[in-house]
Amino acid sequence: MIGIPVRLKTAVSLVLLGLLTLLAGIGQLTFWAPAETVTASAPGGSKAAPLTVITQDVLTHQGGPRQINIKGDGKFVVAVGRPDDVDAWVGKTAHNSITGVSADGKSLQVAGTDGEATAPSPAGSDMWVQTENANGQLDYTFTPPASGNWSLLLASDGTKPAPSSVSITYANDATMPWAVPLIVIGAILIVAGAALPFVSKFTRGRGPRRSGPRGGGSTGADRDSIGEDTPKDSEKHLIGEDTPKDSEKPLIGGDTSAGDTNKGTAGGPALRISLIAAAVVTALVGGTAAGAQAAETPSPSGSATTGSGSATASPAGVAAAPAVPVLVDAQLKRILDQVAGAVAAGDAARDASKLAPRVDGTELQVRTQNYKIRSQVATHEARMPVRSSKLLGSVISTQRTWPRTVIALTQGDGNVVPQVLTLVQASPRENYKLQSTSPLQPGTSFPAIPLGGTAQLAAGDKTGLQYSGTEAMAALGDRLTKADSAFKDKLVEGTNSPYIADVLDYQASTVKSGTNGDFTFTHTPSPADTAVFRTSDGGAVVVGKLDFNFTSKPKADGDTLTVDKAAAVLAGGDSTKIGLVQTFSESVAIYIPPAGSTAPMKLVAAVRGLVGASFQ
Repeated sequence: MIGIPVRLKTAVSLVLLGLLTLLAGIGQLTFWAPAETVTASAPGGSKAAPLTVITQDVLTHQGGPRQINIKGDGKFVVAVGRPDDVDAWVGKTAHNSITGVSADGKSLQVAGTDGEATAPSPAGSDMWVQTENANGQLDYTFTPPASGNWSLLLASDGTKPAPSSVSITYANDATMPWAVPLIVIGAILIVAGAALPFVSKFTRGRGPRRSGPRGGGSTGADRDSIGEDTPKDSEKHLIGEDTPKDSEKPLIGGDTSAGDTNKGTAGGPALRISLIAAAVVTALVGGTAAGAQAAETPSPSGSATTGSGSATASPAGVAAAPAVPVLVDAQLKRILDQVAGAVAAGDAARDASKLAPRVDGTELQVRTQNYKIRSQVATHEARMPVRSSKLLGSVISTQRTWPRTVIALTQGDGNVVPQVLTLVQASPRENYKLQSTSPLQPGTSFPAIPLGGTAQLAAGDKTGLQYSGTEAMAALGDRLTKADSAFKDKLVEGTNSPYIADVLDYQASTVKSGTNGDFTFTHTPSPADTAVFRTSDGGAVVVGKLDFNFTSKPKADGDTLTVDKAAAVLAGGDSTKIGLVQTFSESVAIYIPPAGSTAPMKLVAAVRGLVGASFQ
């Protein structure tokens, strides 16, 4: 009878322990669960600066911020850009950088850099993929605009202090790894405790009965009579032989005499239940610990996580990740819209000052002179309009130094054929400006360009190409100057493309009709305007400018040469007895096949515009 209370006490203890364990597990998922988010704030007392930078390490911490709260005095702007672009734009200006988060996740780490006290306002810069304006306070939600790393730039107008009161809310990475195991363990303990009394009774009821004495085959009545009467010596001997010695008695769960029933039952089934529960608990705890260790132990694969996602660490000799293009599609479209708007305003007013914010170089020179000529010669042809309504293709460089050059292929109202637009950003704080335009030659396709940006080559780099960009431009100059050029079959144009043929015809007819003059023609490449980009097939496309000089001189003293109306406007006279030099700018694009190809180079786009005329 002693075993029954022990079993009941054990069962009650298991149930109570299970309830406590279950409650602890549920509590970790509910009222003890950590907050879903944690907020880190920049410490006060930072030295005022005109710019504040939030680095990519902060923007990728804990999977990225849920929200960024920014407070400033008056109006300010938040700009999103590539980390190297932000750094380049900041330059030598004094600034504060929010570089990380403290170990406890409650503070932002801020570093101050001394430098120039002011900077231009970053608002309106082409450097930024996105901007957002605010006044006093802004709850900003950061979403990466494209793959790769990003930083934020905060500024007022570049002269007043930038916002420095910044707090960032992240997802809380605190977890309760024991919650589910505790719930499971608690449930098992409750079930084990509840089942213990019934299992014990069931085991006792079906326990094995001892066999009779050897050779006796006695029945239960016989055993009862033996138990009632005092046995004789001979009977004691028989009983003694049948009774196991101490060393022969099983330790757990073996057969026992009737007098040991309670002892065997308490020590057998109860202990077995306890051992089973303990084994399950041990297995769960061990599995949970192993899982936690696996989650916390760095992978041996050598991978590292950055703001752009996961990237495998490159061992020595392995190529690094591809370079990042200097513009994303949204930036290019915004830039093209502004360029097209500026050109349209200038063309409508025939006012070159309206071009200045977005046009430079060859195109500014050509349109400025075109406006001047058209103001006096109504029949002079206008330049083709620049449109951004239909972007047919682009060449985005991955060269992240300056100057940066990109190409856009567009078409819209007034564009009989698509136009090749070359845009250049001279320095980080300058916007892209239209450097040149040239219509695609009829019947010609622009070469395919790799998606996600392409490599820009040095003008003299011939690696993997039939010719370098410099050689290709020189070949075109020779081809336009001489009808019997050595490059006649090495640089061609399409059957419907008239540019080379027209230039040669113009030069030949001028010489033929100008009986009282001597004429020379040169087409000289401008190295500073040459840019080369890889194409998808391993070749390259080169864009650039040729200076086309047309010199006229009287054959004899006293002879007079008549000056073309357009040239007369720029030269200041309609005839000359001393000679005239006319200068045209030729904007061109040439396709260069890869090395080993038997195909010739091809003129893709070309146009010329009169930019100067002067008497000698």
